[in-house]
Amino acid sequence: MSLDNLHVDALVVGGGIAGMQSALDLGDQGFQVALVECEPSIGGKMITLSKVFPTLDCCSCITTPKMSAVAHHPNIKLFTYCDVQSVQEADGGYRVNLVQKPRYVDASKCTGCRECEYACPITVPSPFDRGLGAYRTIRVPFSTAVPQVAVLDMDYCILCGKCEKVCAAKAVDFNQQPEPFEIQASTLVVASGFELTPLGAKKEYGGGKLRNVIDPLMMERFLAPTGPYGRVLRPGDGKEPTSIAYVQCAGSRDTTLGIEYCSRVCCMYAIKQAMLISGALPLAEITIYYMDIRTFGKGYEQFYQNAQAMGVEFIRGKVASIREDDDQNPVVKVELTEEGRTIERTHDLVVLSLGMVPVPGSNTALNLPLGSDKFIAIPAPNASPCATAHPGIFVTGAAMGPMDIVDSIVTASSAAAAASAYIREHKKEAVYA
Repeated sequence: MSLDNLHVDALVVGGGIAGMQSALDLGDQGFQVALVECEPSIGGKMITLSKVFPTLDCCSCITTPKMSAVAHHPNIKLFTYCDVQSVQEADGGYRVNLVQKPRYVDASKCTGCRECEYACPITVPSPFDRGLGAYRTIRVPFSTAVPQVAVLDMDYCILCGKCEKVCAAKAVDFNQQPEPFEIQASTLVVASGFELTPLGAKKEYGGGKLRNVIDPLMMERFLAPTGPYGRVLRPGDGKEPTSIAYVQCAGSRDTTLGIEYCSRVCCMYAIKQAMLISGALPLAEITIYYMDIRTFGKGYEQFYQNAQAMGVEFIRGKVASIREDDDQNPVVKVELTEEGRTIERTHDLVVLSLGMVPVPGSNTALNLPLGSDKFIAIPAPNASPCATAHPGIFVTGAAMGPMDIVDSIVTASSAAAAASAYIREHKKEAVYA
C-alpha cells in the first residue's frame, strides 16, 4: 500500500467488527474509504472469540468473511499496523497524520508463506492467545489474519538472520523505520473498540497473581477451535478443571474502581462460556456468582434459562475475596446476600467477568469530548445516535460505550448512514458554492 498523501471520502479508525461494517457500508455506496487499524491484522476482539451469544454461531465464521470482503473491496484502502498521530480540520474535512509502524517485512513482497516463521529459533508468548500460547518472533499474526503478511517483533529478535535467508521473496528488511503519512478525509468514523478492565484491578480477587484466576478472553481462547491447547486446562498446572466458577461484576458496577456502569455483556458471555464448557467438560461443575443477572436482548432470557436447565449453578452473592490453597486451587469467599451469611468454596479455576473500558490513549489524537463513563460522548443521542460533538466525526461500536456484537453492527451501519449523509450534503454545498 502506497503511503503517498491520500484523499478519501471517509476514514474509519479501527478494524474490529464495527469498523469493518462501517467501511463496507460506505464502500458499497461508492465512497472511497480508508480503514486504519493499529494491529497487524483487522478482526479486532471478535476474531479471538469462540462463539457468539445467544445463537452460539462460530465467531470466526462470521468475522473472517467480513475481513476478506474489506481486503478485496475496490473502494476500501486498508492500512494495518498504523497509529493515528493527530487530526486537524482542513478544507471542509479533516487532515489525519498517521505513522506506519515498521513490520521489518516489506508488505508488498511478502507472500504469507510462513517460511520465516518456521526458520525463526525464538519463541515468545502470543498476545493473540492472551499469553497462553506461543509463537515465533517473526510470524503471520494468526491463521486467518488479513493481510497475510508477516510481522517481526524487534524486542525479541536476536538478529540471527535465519528468516532473511529463507525468504524467497526477499521481504525481510531489518532496516525499516516508522514512516509518517497523511490522509485527508471528508468525514471520520471512530471504531476504536474497548479493552477489558485490568485483571488485577481488584486486588482482593488475586487476578494476575493467582495462576488459576483468569480473564474471560483467556477462556475464549481455551474454547476456540484455534485455541492454544485445543481444550480447557488450568494455566497453573495444565490439569483439566472439574470445578469452574465465574465472578460477575468483577470490573463493572464498582465505585472503588471508578467504573460505576454496567458493561452489559458480562452476564451473557459468562452464561455462554458456561454452556460451552458444559459441552467440552460434561462432568465439570460450573458456578456463577452474581449480584444481578441482566439478560436484556432478544432471546437472552431464554438463553439464561437454558443454562440453568443444563445444570449451571447460579448463586446470588457478593464475592469478597479469592485466595489460593496449597494445591493452587482458588478459594472463593462469598457473602450470600439472600441468606445473610458468608461461605468459602474451593474451585479448580475461576474466571473474573471483567467489564469493558475505553482503549487507553485512543482519544488522544482525536480529542473528542468524553462522557462520565470515559467513552466518547454523544451530545444528542435521540437526534443523532452516532454523532460526536465535532461535525463530520461519528462514533460506533464499543468506542461509544459498552455493547455486544449485535449492537456494534447496528451502530456501525448507523454511523455509516450518518457519514454518508454528511458527505453527500457537503458535496452538494461544494457544487452550489
